[in-house]
Amino acid sequence: MTTHPILSATDEGSPTMDIYRQFRGLIVSGQLGANERLPTVRQTASDLGVAPGTAAKAYKMLEQDGLVVSRTAAGTRVAESAAVLPRSVIRRIRELVDEATAAGADPVDVINVLRVVWRTDPGTISQPKDDGPVAS
Repeated sequence: MTTHPILSATDEGSPTMDIYRQFRGLIVSGQLGANERLPTVRQTASDLGVAPGTAAKAYKMLEQDGLVVSRTAAGTRVAESAAVLPRSVIRRIRELVDEATAAGADPVDVINVLRVVWRTDPGTISQPKDDGPVAS
């Protein structure tokens, strides 16, 4: 278990979903490995300035997804069976983040475009001819 906060406070959306998404991202990216212990619910709540019940709901969602296992006295740990994204996908994501940051792109915009592209059939979003914005 780390001695410093591993999550960052966010001010958008549901705090429960924010905690859930951040831990899920840490797990599927491999930054939190199998059997690694998560901070206690109370510690997470304190670090993020939320109620313990809010953090507990996020932990329960992670458990329902099979990403963590909670045991009395042993705490909450990353499940052995938690799926980790392939290294090639993580590498490409990091490259995208680096390029978007260098271009001054808003992270929320980049995430929203990823969601649109993910849900859209290939080839239906026109590709840019230069480094300008994508037309939809």
